[in-house]
Amino acid sequence: MDSVLKITGKIIDGLGNFCSLLMILMIINVFYDVIMRYFFNDVSIGMQELEWHLFAAMFMFGIAYTLKEDAHVRVDIFYDVMSVKKQAFINIFGSLVFALPITLVILYYSWDYTFEAYQMGEGSGDPGGLPHRWIVRSVIPLSSIFLILAIFHTLLNNIQKLRGISTDNTGQVDNEGAK
Repeated sequence: MDSVLKITGKIIDGLGNFCSLLMILMIINVFYDVIMRYFFNDVSIGMQELEWHLFAAMFMFGIAYTLKEDAHVRVDIFYDVMSVKKQAFINIFGSLVFALPITLVILYYSWDYTFEAYQMGEGSGDPGGLPHRWIVRSVIPLSSIFLILAIFHTLLNNIQKLRGISTDNTGQVDNEGAK
């Protein structure tokens, strides 16, 4: 189980690094767009759409990384005072009852949504906009797959905690055990 945790942790960490790259590209894109618009009076619809697409990809892929790092939103005022085992039960319950079902529904419906855009050759409706809308739509099923992997990682990590084996978010075993 430890090797599976390490492998899934490294994959999701790589995804987090990819999100960092998307953020840098988005900042460069916005900087370029602002300079061109306000100093050269040159507006590019394609560059504006690329900002939205980069943000969407960064946000969607970042969900899996956020779950793996246990940085998602929850009521920490109650959660923090609970024992490690109670926290593990809550995380397992939340993953199986809330996160996994909605992720599977999104994955199921997003395949057709993406494939339809590909079949139609859908592009931007605006002149000068980006072609191949299916590329940004494909982020939805891909991010769902990564989120399922992160849910799996979270489940394994919390099962380890229930067994009394403490792990950090990368799946590295702490020799002191869960406290």
